[in-house]
Amino acid sequence: MRPRQWVKNGFVLMGVLFANVWRDPLMLRRALLVFVAFSLVASGVYIINDFLDRENDLNHPRKRFRPLASKAISVSAAFSFMIILWLVGFLLGIVVSNTVLFILLIYVAINLAYSLGLKHVVLLDVFIIAGGFMLRILAGTSGIGIAPSQWLMLCGLMTALFLGFAKRRAELYALSNEKTNHRRVLEHYSPVLLDKMIVVTATCVILCYSLYTMSPVTIQTHHTESLVYTVPFVLYGIFRYLYTLHIQQTGTDPAQELFRDPHILVSILGWLLLTLWLISPR
Repeated sequence: MRPRQWVKNGFVLMGVLFANVWRDPLMLRRALLVFVAFSLVASGVYIINDFLDRENDLNHPRKRFRPLASKAISVSAAFSFMIILWLVGFLLGIVVSNTVLFILLIYVAINLAYSLGLKHVVLLDVFIIAGGFMLRILAGTSGIGIAPSQWLMLCGLMTALFLGFAKRRAELYALSNEKTNHRRVLEHYSPVLLDKMIVVTATCVILCYSLYTMSPVTIQTHHTESLVYTVPFVLYGIFRYLYTLHIQQTGTDPAQELFRDPHILVSILGWLLLTLWLISPR
């Protein structure tokens, strides 16, 4: 189920925060239901991934200990559990709205396409991963009755692409240190190419978020001009992530980096606390 990966589903909560409805119990409850639904459905997708990759995982120093690769659990048991996860996840989704259910079905479809071959297509592999994050944002906005902000969608896209290209760069570092089987798509990436795309997407994240904090619509929505003071937390978090990527050669699992590096964790918590304090009614 990889519960450590559920932190990615925090993207569904961005809508209630940036639409300034996070104090509405009904909206918050619906967003939390979407979070749980996405977590369960995503866990079912991980089972499919592990099933399809179980032979290759046997040749990997860490992945060979995964339940299906190590045969700690049977294929039939894994698929039975996957069906339960999906049924419960889809049920929670339809409880919130038909839109959420539709988004969850699209999420499963694109991940199946990814696992069955699109993960080997250079550039498209990262864009599909980013598409999964965009679906999370849509589920947490359109799915619960919030009009998705163009700023939110743009910032979310750039952040997802940044993390995706950084993940591929970290895998290239791992490839140079471990002579084991890796993703075939890495043959089409080079360090220089990935570094350039990381710089472009990181710059876009910083610019998009900075412009968002100074947008007249943002100021009118949150009744404050002070959100610009949260930009340093975003800058430090991104720069620290780049430091860990290139100096410590980490980043193959972005979800773990959020909790492994105290600087990144403090940046996220500092940004969140300051944002909540600035947009709270006085």
